[in-house]
Parts: sequence; structure tokens; C-alpha cells
Amino acid sequence: MRASDADRDEVADRLREALAEGRITPEEHAERIDVVYKAKTYAELEPVLSDLPSERAPRPRVELRKEEQVLPPPPAQSPNLVAIFSGVERKGRWLAEATTNVTCVFGGADLDFRQAVLSRGEVTVHVTCVFGGVNLVVPPGVRVVGSTTAIFGGNDLPEDDTTDPDAPVIRLTGTLLFGGVSVKRKAVGEKGVRGDRHREMSRHHSRHADVHKELRDERRRDG
Repeated sequence: MRASDADRDEVADRLREALAEGRITPEEHAERIDVVYKAKTYAELEPVLSDLPSERAPRPRVELRKEEQVLPPPPAQSPNLVAIFSGVERKGRWLAEATTNVTCVFGGADLDFRQAVLSRGEVTVHVTCVFGGVNLVVPPGVRVVGSTTAIFGGNDLPEDDTTDPDAPVIRLTGTLLFGGVSVKRKAVGEKGVRGDRHREMSRHHSRHADVHKELRDERRRDG
């Protein structure tokens, strides 16, 4: 499980107490504090206190693991999202099936995975995008792999922020024609990218409307 700021502060307080009691040297304190504020998971925090006594537990270590809150599974939803001259979104706590199919034709889709429950360690988002755009928001620690075919389009993916071989994976597949997929990495509570997508889609629609007008005018002249 990932550690919170409060967990890191708790461990830092224990280290300050150990320094004041003479259990660790100033050099050891500095080294361990550096580890604490770089730690992302409980597994990284626990060794810092493993050789220090704890007043709250009989063992000479602090118990950092919290009781997991058992939540009911998210309600089932269709794995198919379609946006034709419109928009569609998935956000909050939702169940990401093994494959989610997204179809956008002159439209856009927003998928927020920050509170999503993945049905397996690797899920696939299959995109068919024609003159449209798909935006994904993923939390830290999730690996995103792009395997789409882009024709006058492309992917904008973040760099990996984890080396954990067991990290969750979101794989992007499908075809992009005059469209694109953009993925942003944000923690829960940070503002998403919906506004950016709608501004970009407005620009897309304006450009493509001009192209269609030119084609209609050309057909009239040829007729």
C-alpha cells in the first residue's frame, strides 16, 4: 500500500525521538530521514524503524499497515463508450473491465482512472478515434503502454514513474485517424484535463468544418 504524508511524518517523529534518546547518531538520523521522505510505500518505510523499540506494539518496530476498508464493488457499466459529435466520460469509482472500448467520431472521451477499480493487473483501452480525442488521467504508480496505430494523429503519454514490475498497466490499442490520445498523471484531488480536451476539441471541430465546407464548394463547382 502507498504511504501518505501523515505516515511519513509519523515515522519522522519517531526518528527524532530516537535521536533525542541516543538510539541513533545524527548521521544515521539524516540518512533515515532522507529515506522517509522519498518513500512511497509502507514497505519502504518499515525498515527505517525496524531496529527501534515501539511503545505501541510488543515488537521492536512500528506497525504501519492499516486495516483495509472493504468497499462494495463498483456498479457494473457498459465497457463500450461512444461519442459521436458529443462527449462521454468515466470518473469517480468505476470498474475498469479487462477491455474498455472507446469510439469517438467528431467527439471526445474523458477516462479518469484515479479512483477506478481495475478488474485485473493489466487492462486495455481500445480506441477508435476519427476526428476526435481521448483523454486519460491516471494516478502515480500506474504504467501506460501505447500500442495504437495513428494516421495523422498520435499519442501523448507520460514517462513511467515506477520501476515496480507488478505495477498496474493500462494498455492503449486501436486506430487514430485525425485524432489523438492524451494521458496525464495526476494524484487524486488534482484538477483533471477535461477543460483542456474541450478547448482542443473546439479547435478540431472548427478546422474540420472548414475542410468540409471546402469539399462541398469544390463538388458544386465540379457539378
